[in-house]
Amino acid sequence: MDAQACSYVIFGATGNLSRIKLMPAFYHLEVAGQLPEGTKIVGMGRRDWTQEKWLSEVKGMIQAKIKDAFDETIFQKFAARLHYHFGDLQKNECYSSLASTLEQPQFPKNSAFYLSISPSDFGSVMEHLSNNQLFDEQHGWKRVVIEKPFGYDLDSAEALQKRISHYLTEEQIYRIDHYLGKGTVQNVLVFRFANVMLEPLWNRNYIDHIQITHSESFGIEERGAYYDGSGAMRDMLQSHLMQLLTLVTMEPPVSMEADALRDEKVKVLKSIRPISKEAVHAHAYRAQYAPGTVNGEKVNGYLQEANIPADSITETYASMKLYVDNWRWRGVPMYLRTGKRMKKSQSVISICFRHPPLQFFRDTDIHCMNPNWVQLGIQPEECIRIEMTVKEPGLEMKTRTSSLDASFRNSDEKAIDAYEDLLLDVLKGDRSLFLRFDEVEYAWKIVDPILQTWASERDYVATYPAGSWGPEDSRLFDKESQKWRTSLTPECNNAK
Repeated sequence: MDAQACSYVIFGATGNLSRIKLMPAFYHLEVAGQLPEGTKIVGMGRRDWTQEKWLSEVKGMIQAKIKDAFDETIFQKFAARLHYHFGDLQKNECYSSLASTLEQPQFPKNSAFYLSISPSDFGSVMEHLSNNQLFDEQHGWKRVVIEKPFGYDLDSAEALQKRISHYLTEEQIYRIDHYLGKGTVQNVLVFRFANVMLEPLWNRNYIDHIQITHSESFGIEERGAYYDGSGAMRDMLQSHLMQLLTLVTMEPPVSMEADALRDEKVKVLKSIRPISKEAVHAHAYRAQYAPGTVNGEKVNGYLQEANIPADSITETYASMKLYVDNWRWRGVPMYLRTGKRMKKSQSVISICFRHPPLQFFRDTDIHCMNPNWVQLGIQPEECIRIEMTVKEPGLEMKTRTSSLDASFRNSDEKAIDAYEDLLLDVLKGDRSLFLRFDEVEYAWKIVDPILQTWASERDYVATYPAGSWGPEDSRLFDKESQKWRTSLTPECNNAK
């Protein structure tokens, strides 16, 4: 697919996401020569800025992100694409004047609307856009990019979908999950389906369990009001980590076409064993961070953060155990967890293989051997590592774990931000890395019983010290030998 020129309208262009991610990503696409000729970027904001002020602000956003790599010549070319549109999203005149702007000959007739705004505003913004014929595809395509969260639970997600379906077809909706734009995440598919040696092992006969961890050393920062109404389960598990699980466990799609890929992901979500309300405590755990020490500095607990009620039970750590009841994975536990104010910030998929039979070593000093692991580092370290048991040099029969590195980026190759890939995919009309509604729907069905049970239990929530690896939730594990993996390097050698 080739990218086509369009008018890229950013709602919330003066906000944090635009400042940290979107504008730097657009600039990098300019540097790479990937923005089609004629493409315009229209920033929508409630701040009464002039065009000069807008250009100055965007320049500052990019310089803060890339520092010494900033190129004034390229920025001047990029600046020619930028246009600022002042308006109040709640007033129709904002949209009528936007329609008049986009009718000018210098603006391409294709339009993409990026809603970097509160989910509560999605419906009304789309209604205004529709009423002003801004979704009319008579002279060019119209696409809408929606940031998560898509709903607060299953009922609200279905209500939101019903409302926006009045104005848009499913093909026009791009539900963005920036995790799916990460190079390592996409490489999971290549790693699995382009290497025939792995496929025979990728099933319940050889894999003991799978872990997916997203930990953050920072807290809720300035997002207290939002986060207290969301929590870790909604913020990360229901969306990002569930998506990673589908990529690791799905069957090979018939092609890399968007719907073929998403069909297989939905099959995984449909196959996940429902969690009854009676079984929630055996399958899920929640906790809040308490005061502690992170990177040598004392930090507040969650209840001491700004805009957090003193009696809040919102979880900053959530973990759960799932089973995919299909032919490939039946009986293999899938452990997912996420937490804030943990010891280290990292995202890792860890696949643990079964122990080998030890009869061969029964007359040696080897009594226990580490299982093989495949480690997929998502961030900050992007890598693929396969852990093998090898003999140590020397006269005695001793073993150690050695790691085979199959990382996909060489040291001299530049990392690409997920948003660069996804913003470009919108121009191409490639929806393979965006969520279809049935993916969102089935993910909510999985976590809804957990959220409902937690909401009814308001008297107690466990805590863990900030700067630790989280609370003691070992009751989730099926076996004593299973525990959370916290490192991308071999953690220990049990053989002697």
